Amino acid sequence: MAELLTLREAVERFVQNGDTVALEGFTHLIPTAAAHEIVRQNKQDLTLVRMTPDLVYDLLIGAGCAKKLIFSWGGNPGVGSLHRLRDAVEKGWPQPLEIEEHSHADLANAYVAGASGLPFAVLRAYAGSDLPKVNPLIKSVSCPFTGEVLAAVPSVRPDVTVIHAQKADRKGNVLIQGILGVQKEAALAAKRCIVTVEEIVDELNAPMNACVLPTWALTAVCRVPGGAHPSYAHGYYERDNRFYQAWDPIARDREAFTAWIETYIRGTDDFAEFKQKLAGEAN
Repeated sequence: MAELLTLREAVERFVQNGDTVALEGFTHLIPTAAAHEIVRQNKQDLTLVRMTPDLVYDLLIGAGCAKKLIFSWGGNPGVGSLHRLRDAVEKGWPQPLEIEEHSHADLANAYVAGASGLPFAVLRAYAGSDLPKVNPLIKSVSCPFTGEVLAAVPSVRPDVTVIHAQKADRKGNVLIQGILGVQKEAALAAKRCIVTVEEIVDELNAPMNACVLPTWALTAVCRVPGGAHPSYAHGYYERDNRFYQAWDPIARDREAFTAWIETYIRGTDDFAEFKQKLAGEAN
C-alpha cells in the first residue's frame, strides 16, 4: 500500500546508493522534481534506466550520481545532445559512465517482461542492425513452435521506478492521463515505486479505460505541483520550450553546469523553492 509522503522522505527511504532506478515519462509527466531530489540527497552509484534519457538524466549524470545508463535514445529533445552524458562517456567526467543501448521496442518489451515476472523479452527486431554488435545482452532464440529466430533481451526489473502523474486519491491510487509511455509497465516491474503527483484528491473520478495504478502496486505518493517541469502535464501546464533551449549552453560547460546545480538544486530546499528561484531569475 502506498504511503503519502514528502518527496524528500520518499527518496531518503526508498532510493539507496547502488540501486537500479528508472525515471519514466514520455513527452510529458517526466519526473524532474524527483531527479532534483536524488541530486540534492547525493545518491551514488546508480544504474539509470530510461527509454529516452533527456534533461533529468543529464542532471543525474553530471551531478555524479550514475555509474551506468541503460537506454534506447538520448538527447535534449528538439535541441541537440546531452552534453553531460557525452562528457561522461567520452571523457569520464565527473566519472566514467557505462552504457547499455537498446532500441525503443526492445526496452519497452523488457519492461513488460519485468512487470510480468519473466526473465527475458522476445521480439522481432534488429534485422540488419549493428546494435547487437555493441550490446552482447541482445541475443537470439528460436521459436519452439515455428523455428523462427527472434531477438531476446533481459527483462528490466528496477529496484525503484519513479514516475509523475496528474492526481492521486488519499488511499494512494494514481490516475495517469494523456500520452502513456511505459510508466505503467515500469511501475509494475519495480520492487519499489515512487509517484509524484500534481494534486491529491478525495475522488479520482477516473474515466472509463483510464490508466489507474492501484495503491497496492505503489510504495509512496508525493504531492509535488509542477513536478514534471520543464516537460508538460496534460491538463495542468504546457511544456517550457525555452528551458530546453537554455539548458544547452548550461550543460555544454562543466563550470556553468556545476554552478547551476549548486544554485538551483543543492542551493534549494525542495522543488517549490527551485521554481520560485527560477521564476525570480526570469523576472
